[in-house]
Amino acid sequence: MFTVAGETVTLIDIGLFAIFLLVLTLPFKIKVVEKNLEAFLFIMGATAVTITSKWGIDLITLAAGEPVEKGIVPAVLFAGLIFFYGKATINRAIRGLTNSVPLPVFVAVVIFVLGMASSLITAIIASLFLVEIANLMPMERSDKIKMVIIACFAIGLGAVLTPLGEPLSTIAVTKLQGPPYNASFWYLADQLGILIVLGVLGCALFGAFYVGRKAARVEVQEIADEGGLKEVFIRAAKVWLFVSALFLLGAGMEVLIFKYFTKIPDYVLFWVNMVSAILDNATLTAAEISPAMSQSQINAALYGLLISGGMLIPGNIPNIISAGKLGITSSEWAKLGIPMGLVLNAIYFILVFVLGINPTLGL
Repeated sequence: MFTVAGETVTLIDIGLFAIFLLVLTLPFKIKVVEKNLEAFLFIMGATAVTITSKWGIDLITLAAGEPVEKGIVPAVLFAGLIFFYGKATINRAIRGLTNSVPLPVFVAVVIFVLGMASSLITAIIASLFLVEIANLMPMERSDKIKMVIIACFAIGLGAVLTPLGEPLSTIAVTKLQGPPYNASFWYLADQLGILIVLGVLGCALFGAFYVGRKAARVEVQEIADEGGLKEVFIRAAKVWLFVSALFLLGAGMEVLIFKYFTKIPDYVLFWVNMVSAILDNATLTAAEISPAMSQSQINAALYGLLISGGMLIPGNIPNIISAGKLGITSSEWAKLGIPMGLVLNAIYFILVFVLGINPTLGL
């Protein structure tokens, strides 16, 4: 065996790294995997847990129950029922707005409002509104996909501002609520708020120019039944399987996270956190964030996790919900998600590490 960062690399480590590579590559190479991404990730997660001998009643209960207890599945189901029975009203409202508001402006407003609102209404609810609005946008499917991907980056960023927004922010505040940071409800908004708001605004403007100005306007279609009421429950079940798979994958990968990631310098960790594109960023937050870290290290780690979560479908709950609802494939998502994530990462790296810019709100 050999060593990395002073740690002996074991067969388990090699096995987990192999799983990581499979998760990263197979959805783009094999069609059956791409079309059954939820089941594939569940199998990979179960395999990771098996080789690390982490199976136990607590983990099984967590993986099975957390998607429901955290409100993810109930929110998807409840919103699905509302949109199913209220589709006529929603259809008229979106048609009225898109007929009276220029498309670039409408795209920008949708992205910015949902991105900022996600910290209060949760990223889940924001993404559910997003996909229903996208379904009724007078644009071709390819343009809808672009808008949704950009909006998911905005939602992923905006949701961090309060502990209500997403699991990552909840975990970060919980871990830092004692000395020396004594994190309160507005702690993350204070530390990250200005650059996060600018990031959401940047996504909105990018969406307006990249999608809104170039999109070919087509006739708004009525919301299709898409399999009827049965499809609403099937979609909720798929979200449950997806989130459950991420819990298993995160639990299995904890060995690598604690053994290697926590020893990486903050400026390197920022880029290494691009693994949150395929791993649950809440798990990475739980492993990485500590009161022993400096404020700059904490901020850098969180920025990296937040941005990279938008690069691929498994990276964020909004991505999962949106891709499932609109039938976006891994390849379609990566085509825009990866380059946009790299550009955003580069911008934040320059601001935070090169220029040392990280203003606070003084809350």
